[in-house]
Amino acid sequence: MRFAQFVSLVLGTIGLDDSRTQYTLGSPKSDAVDHVDPMIGVGGDSPNGSGGMIPSTAPPFAMTRWVAQTRQNYVSVTPYNRTDTTIHGFQGTHQPAIWMGESGQVVIAPGAGKVTPAFEDRGIPFSHNDEVATASYYSVKMLPETGGTIFGEHTSTSRVGHLRFTFQNVSQPHIIVQATRNSVVSNNLSRIANNIGDIAILPSRQEITGRNPERQDDILGPFTASHFAGYFVARFSTPFTSWGTATNATLHENETARTDEQVMGYFRFAQNVTQVDVRVGVSFISVNQARANLDKEIPDGTLLEQTAFNTRSAWAEKLDRIQIEGGTNEQKTVFYTGFYHTLQYPYEVDEDGQYYSGYDDRVHQGTSYSGYSIWDTFRAEWAWELLFAPERIPGMVTSMLNDYQEGGWLPMWKNIVETNIMVGTHVDSLIAESMLKGVRGFDEQLAFEAVHKDATVPPVNDTTTQYADRQEGTGVEARAGLTLYAQVGYVGADQHTEAGSRTLDYAFDDFAVSVVARETSHDDVADFLLARSQNYRKIFNNETGFMEARVSNGSWAGEDAGWTEGDKWAYTFDVMHDIPGLIELKGGNASFVKFLDEHFDGGHNDQTNEPSHHIPYLYALAGAPSTGQARIRSIAAVDYNATAEGLAGNEDCGQMSAWWLFSALGFYPVNPSSTSYVVGSPFFDKVTIDLPGSRLPLVIRATGAATKPYVQSLTVNGVRIGEPILDHQQIAVGGEIVFEMSDSPQTWGSGLVVSHNEL
Repeated sequence: MRFAQFVSLVLGTIGLDDSRTQYTLGSPKSDAVDHVDPMIGVGGDSPNGSGGMIPSTAPPFAMTRWVAQTRQNYVSVTPYNRTDTTIHGFQGTHQPAIWMGESGQVVIAPGAGKVTPAFEDRGIPFSHNDEVATASYYSVKMLPETGGTIFGEHTSTSRVGHLRFTFQNVSQPHIIVQATRNSVVSNNLSRIANNIGDIAILPSRQEITGRNPERQDDILGPFTASHFAGYFVARFSTPFTSWGTATNATLHENETARTDEQVMGYFRFAQNVTQVDVRVGVSFISVNQARANLDKEIPDGTLLEQTAFNTRSAWAEKLDRIQIEGGTNEQKTVFYTGFYHTLQYPYEVDEDGQYYSGYDDRVHQGTSYSGYSIWDTFRAEWAWELLFAPERIPGMVTSMLNDYQEGGWLPMWKNIVETNIMVGTHVDSLIAESMLKGVRGFDEQLAFEAVHKDATVPPVNDTTTQYADRQEGTGVEARAGLTLYAQVGYVGADQHTEAGSRTLDYAFDDFAVSVVARETSHDDVADFLLARSQNYRKIFNNETGFMEARVSNGSWAGEDAGWTEGDKWAYTFDVMHDIPGLIELKGGNASFVKFLDEHFDGGHNDQTNEPSHHIPYLYALAGAPSTGQARIRSIAAVDYNATAEGLAGNEDCGQMSAWWLFSALGFYPVNPSSTSYVVGSPFFDKVTIDLPGSRLPLVIRATGAATKPYVQSLTVNGVRIGEPILDHQQIAVGGEIVFEMSDSPQTWGSGLVVSHNEL
């Protein structure tokens, strides 16, 4: 829904004074923020048929995101799905991706008539036509079965949710606050965890407090985080007339405190109450810290409109940095919604300069983030954040180093603590890329120490533990199979799952660590690991022309064995750090381009999963950029749109959108452990970018791009560029990049193999 429509709907529904509402909900004016549609990627009737997103409100990188709860969430299920028709409350969620678990959430559920706290009993029907979803504000009209309407609204800061409920013609308005539930472990519906939490009602303060220790991923990895909990303080604008606690469907009238499973608190308001404002501070440290967060971020007397204004301002500060000319309205919506998606994770977990660490179960001073989907985000999402949130990067890297010091390893997939999800130590690439692109403000020698451990120290029981996907009872996975890899150059498929992918990932990670070593003057280590990064060659089967996993004795494991969310097609191209070497293995430019054609024309490219993301850009590195440009345009059109099913695959903490965003600008970081971007095909006539820290804007011109997908020539600040490569400095310092576009294939950039050093 466009912004003007939503303001009109809100005014008409809740009867607010126009001047007050227009200022707070309508400003600051931002065409970019108005084009964000949080409903993109929230549909689908299966986990892999969904973008895995939710229409949440929160500022960039927020600790807690608030969303209407239409279903119980767990691994493979988000708390909101477009196919649902009842709302069971409004959830402050910490679930960072659809395939990860929830942690320490809180739910605020309005109701009318009899108090029915059980999830299945408290759902209220609604129509999607009565929803408004923006980056900073959400509202919905709900229709209780007892009659009347409840109009729910929410916005939030990083650590505080701000909700408002307007009760119209309802009997006995009340609110339920849920602290704990019995939750699904992983995505096994027959395996249920009983979470014991606390609830306390403080009528004199018009507050309810609680503790929720739920952590659905607690079966993964070696860290128990035994004292982890999500704490909350909910403060209400209206006195309670009666109250009690509940355990699932059972009410405990007049009780003000309870420790139990499925524990909730409820309170009723006077019949003449028509509107209730509630602010919910959350914390991973304590109830007192949650209250401090509430008082600091949304103090007493703050209107919900002001909170929404502040959150909208935070998004405008980022999204307004890119101004687009040309393209369709749908493309602008896809672009700015993607931009919004890329600045949600990782999420900050420090509070007033301190944070809870589940690695050693203690509170520390400093900076911390969680929600690192690094196997996905190292490809392009991190590069996007380096450009548009550089002020965050030193803290994010410092957070990773804190994890290393407190838990012994850098993160792979941190969801409160390490979960061992996916393979490879691609955090090595995040640190390498940060250093190469000039980020400072973290301990570089400690960073070298940490990535060097990734490259040289196998995990515990490396030769006897498979470290299979979501395997329980293991140590930190790190580079499982490193023992054999260090000896013979590959991971054995008889020892470890995903051995082919691991081998290729470890070769790339070796390259990344060599970069960090070089940047920190450990040249001997850099030389050794750069040479070892050629290990990808060890699993190239010359007879078949594909990568193939090996067993420990060196024999081939079979073409379908050992792949992570991909196959032999995707992974044969998975040599991002040495495309010239891969082209050589495939027999040169012509045969490599033919192989690319077979990949695409045979239906093997899978944009829904990350291993395919860089593949269309490889045409440019083998002398056929025009073919790649056509492929890029096709993927962008087929796999992305502005509907609830508008993401062909799970968003994965921003990577799916980062591919589209970089492609729309006309370049993509094929080798993220470098400063190079491979040129593709820009989508818009003109893009003006105000990069943080740059004295000059970056202007990208591609006149006629909508109907002309092929690059005929390229200049940077008036200097002709003959190779399909741009350097980070050519982008980061601002200036003018001019693409001359054509409606027919061109020879620009062809007949060229880019050298290893350029990538």
